[in-house]
Amino acid sequence: MSSRNLTVSTRKTATLYAVSLCLAVCVTCPAAVYAQQDPGPRPGPAGAGNYFSTLNSVEQSFFNPAVQRFMEVDSVVGSVPGEPGSGLGPGFNGNSCAQCHAQPSIGGSSPGMASPQNPIPNPQVALAALDGASNSVPSFITATGPVREARFIGVPGQPGALDGGVHDLYTITGRTDAQGCTLAQPNFAQQLAARNVIFRIPTPTYGLGLVEATPDATLQANLAANQSAKARLGISGSFNTSGNDGTITRFGWKAQNKSLLMFAGEAYNVEQGVANELFPNERSAVPGCVFNGGPEDATNMLGTTGTASEMSSDIVNFAVFIRLTAPPTPGSQTSSTQNGAAQFSRIGCAMCHSPSLTTGTSRYTGMSNVTYNPYSDFALHHMGGGLSDGIHQGAAGPDQFRTAPLWGVGQRLFFLHDGRTSDMLQAIQAHADCGGRTSNHDFRDFQDPASSNCKSEANGVIHNFNSLPAASQQDILNFLRSL
Repeated sequence: MSSRNLTVSTRKTATLYAVSLCLAVCVTCPAAVYAQQDPGPRPGPAGAGNYFSTLNSVEQSFFNPAVQRFMEVDSVVGSVPGEPGSGLGPGFNGNSCAQCHAQPSIGGSSPGMASPQNPIPNPQVALAALDGASNSVPSFITATGPVREARFIGVPGQPGALDGGVHDLYTITGRTDAQGCTLAQPNFAQQLAARNVIFRIPTPTYGLGLVEATPDATLQANLAANQSAKARLGISGSFNTSGNDGTITRFGWKAQNKSLLMFAGEAYNVEQGVANELFPNERSAVPGCVFNGGPEDATNMLGTTGTASEMSSDIVNFAVFIRLTAPPTPGSQTSSTQNGAAQFSRIGCAMCHSPSLTTGTSRYTGMSNVTYNPYSDFALHHMGGGLSDGIHQGAAGPDQFRTAPLWGVGQRLFFLHDGRTSDMLQAIQAHADCGGRTSNHDFRDFQDPASSNCKSEANGVIHNFNSLPAASQQDILNFLRSL
């Protein structure tokens, strides 16, 4: 080999070695590993679940037993050891509020195996046969999946008729404390085949007393702000309202409930089957399956020496626990999360996920005129075909949902109303509907996979997100996981 060829060969070898060395070193370089990836649920202690820090001793003394009531496990008549509550069934999705509202602590969202705080399988799986019950586990309830409720879009056997109601996963048939009940489970396999079933997962309850204490005028002014910027992005929004007094309703996936008491009463009746003073009539009250006088949960009128909490009904205690619970505490901030917060606002996410609101006058100590950070405007927005569930609730149509509050999202396991993903990046992308998905703006559209529409108010924002450099997208994900 000539000296010239040897020199060239040596240079090539040296160059290749230098490139290889650079790549080896840069495997650990931040720029090289920057990819759009959900960091996953934030580890460490749960940043939520305690009472609001300014409460006085009397309020704290009501809060603490209210937590215990929220954790109480129900059986049919209260006769099963370890299940002292009564009123379960005839149909139910859970036997305790805390069973479903568990992540990262009592009052949160669905538990799951990926929890850094308390990894447990979906409790609805074991619930199917608890105490001798003869239920089968529906295909959409899995050990690694979220706690879910199921709603039917249309009325089975009545084409075009809207249903929208919850159809409980299980019945008390076969239980040792429900002898004689023969109520059958809904035929979920048949309704799934007919594309007639949608799902909902539990919403976190932290900090909602501040939301309840926020005046309608504050919410209206917040929604009206930055109208020109919102219009450029295709964002409008509206509020769900009470059919009785016309005021803003704000709790639930479609903001269908007016108050935390109503939220608790409906859930107790629908999810556990317990008739109460707000919903006094038993659901699925077929002969042989009713074992208690109604309402099953009521004010203790005979109590003379008990505390206020002991004399109050379960739903009052549930509402007090939720109302007095502090907002989630965010994690520590880094340069990445700080840049993510700035990008979150710059691309338009904050137009709906409002970073701050302020309460009005509250009767609870230290909760008046408090500025808090829910990252929600509590308004309804059209989310288009990709997220539409075909359900009407109050003024909310099939593709309209309340802006989900993002405080505490860093420790949640499942996202979107149906828990379809555990990946925050996928949840972000699902906000846009321009991809050939069904429009689902009414019952007929929901059944027609050929229907397509671009109606999501988030399309402009998601376009902005997708236009960001990968590093900035990652910063937004890191910011969200810090909340």
